Amino acid sequence: MTGFTEYNLVYTIKDRCRVCYTCVRECPVKAIKIVNGQAEIIPERCIACGNCTRVCSQGAKAYYDSTARIVEMLDSGEDVYALIAPSFVAEFAEFNDYRKLIGMLRKLGFAGVYEVAFGADLVAAEYRKVVRNKDIRGVISSDCPAIVTFIEKYQPELIGNLAPIVSPMIAMARFLRHTKKNKFRMVFIGPCIAKKAETDELDEQITFTELRKLFEMRGVDAGHDFRSDFDFPVGGKGAVFPISRGMLQTVKLPDDDLEGHVIVAEGRENFQEAIREYKLGAISSEHLELLCCEGCIMGPGTSKNGKKFSRRAKVLDYLKSKMEVFDEENWQKSMEEGAAIDLSQTFSADDQRMHDPSEKEIREVLKTMNKFREEDHLNCGACGYDTCRNHAIAIIKGLAENEMCLPNSIDKLHISINELAVSNEKLFSVQQTLKQTEKLAHMGQLSAGIAHELNNPLGVVIMYTNILLDETEADSPLKTDLKLIVEQAQRCKTIVGGLLNFARKNQVSKTETDLNELIKTSLSSVLIPKNVTIDLDSRLKDSFADIDKEQMVQVITNLLKNAFEAMHRGGNITIGLDETDHDVVIKVADNGSGINQEDLQKVFEPFFTTKGIGKGTGLGLATAYGVVKMHKGNIKVESNDNPAQGPTGTCFTITLPRRSIT
Repeated sequence: MTGFTEYNLVYTIKDRCRVCYTCVRECPVKAIKIVNGQAEIIPERCIACGNCTRVCSQGAKAYYDSTARIVEMLDSGEDVYALIAPSFVAEFAEFNDYRKLIGMLRKLGFAGVYEVAFGADLVAAEYRKVVRNKDIRGVISSDCPAIVTFIEKYQPELIGNLAPIVSPMIAMARFLRHTKKNKFRMVFIGPCIAKKAETDELDEQITFTELRKLFEMRGVDAGHDFRSDFDFPVGGKGAVFPISRGMLQTVKLPDDDLEGHVIVAEGRENFQEAIREYKLGAISSEHLELLCCEGCIMGPGTSKNGKKFSRRAKVLDYLKSKMEVFDEENWQKSMEEGAAIDLSQTFSADDQRMHDPSEKEIREVLKTMNKFREEDHLNCGACGYDTCRNHAIAIIKGLAENEMCLPNSIDKLHISINELAVSNEKLFSVQQTLKQTEKLAHMGQLSAGIAHELNNPLGVVIMYTNILLDETEADSPLKTDLKLIVEQAQRCKTIVGGLLNFARKNQVSKTETDLNELIKTSLSSVLIPKNVTIDLDSRLKDSFADIDKEQMVQVITNLLKNAFEAMHRGGNITIGLDETDHDVVIKVADNGSGINQEDLQKVFEPFFTTKGIGKGTGLGLATAYGVVKMHKGNIKVESNDNPAQGPTGTCFTITLPRRSIT
């Protein structure tokens, strides 16, 4: 070999890999493994076809660069010969005179420049013998190194069907070794990456793109008006070898010998399909001319901006002009000299096939991608595999990941977005709760201070006013004024009592309580207006829960009193009791006038009230909120005050843990 093997020939530049899976799709043997979203080449499975390097728009796939080694060789003082592939005219179409390119090669330092088209002529003569031999049927061409490697690794049972003939490159190298007596080194220049690992009979192989890089490195450009021709021997019709059916045209057989006996297939899909049909026996008697890419004029080592048919035309034009001045006599002498050279080769199996998993394993992997039925298999190809089934098989083989499935990833993304929205909603609710709790804490401290300071003076005012009332004669005009003082002082006393109750809601004393009895106690604690009816709807299977009964009675009675206030003309109140796995739910719903949406956001704030002046302190619902939160529960309100939007009314829902939460 040439200092390396095909096992490190093609590689990934990880910083550039961007999870597009295009290389997976284009790799004919799936020699690419996805690891954490990045595509890594599996060296032992790679056939060096170079498809991945051509299709990767990020430039993340690259191949071994031989330019430094060529510079070293050229500077060594030894004779170095350049063997240039016949597709050079398609690559360097900017040169109207091909001799200018040869002159540039000599300026680089090459002591000789030879046309591999002559090697193609030698190989064509060997193929001509095979095709004409009626006893030999179904030979597969062996001039494309990627095809040869494919068969050795993935169809080793077909090795015996490969034509035992070397490629034009090796044929030319052997011819030079046979005819030249001096010591020299050889460098092949062509369109193919796989050539780099084909043989050790040459010292180095570079691509056309690397040659352009060498020209730039050494300061050799088309501005040099130096022209030269190929060293002898020059090629004949082998110049057409790089295009589709080129080998057949070089072989120069009559149409009846070719018709129905030779099948040409090029490209990653077509060559595999031809091999499949060949194995099945459908075309086993035909000779196969196979190319891994779309002809050598479109190889991975060529410039990406070239057009296939214009390149093909360049090759044909070159052949036509070549034949006009062709020295057939000297060419024939060289061919006779080459007839004595052994152009045979052998092949060895390197089986890289993986055993297919069981149907059960495949189904289990498909389920992880939410593919339970046949209609779930979209076969969109976004993962790089033709079908969802093939993707699942690749996952089992360790070549792919579940996340490569775009539809499934999108579904998961939608689920994540929905979960995030729910989490945000919960977070907002918690934030609001914390704000409300903080307000209550501050108000509790303030209330405790106010209540403590006012309670005693109010008691004194009420006591002495009552003494004055007792001492005042019944018909005295002061009697009315003193009663008003007592009444308003008593009202202040009630407000102070509310403040004390509010301030005390910093702890609960839970006991196992029957909720049905709790509701009955609450109802008996209020005076129910005659025009109001109350319905109890209990769906509890277990009516017991751990709560502070005294404080929860206060919460329920407060809600009932608010409902009475909202039903000026009477109505109905429904008290509902329900349960979940771990909670009990209490609902108090009325069909009163409702609360407008602006006020609905403030109902649990201390001192906020929708009642008229002198009819409420605004501490009832704030106290209820504090009690529920101290129970580790939740209280929410829904209301409608617009008859145009449906029945009016308000519903408070209290959710409490059934058992104490520590």
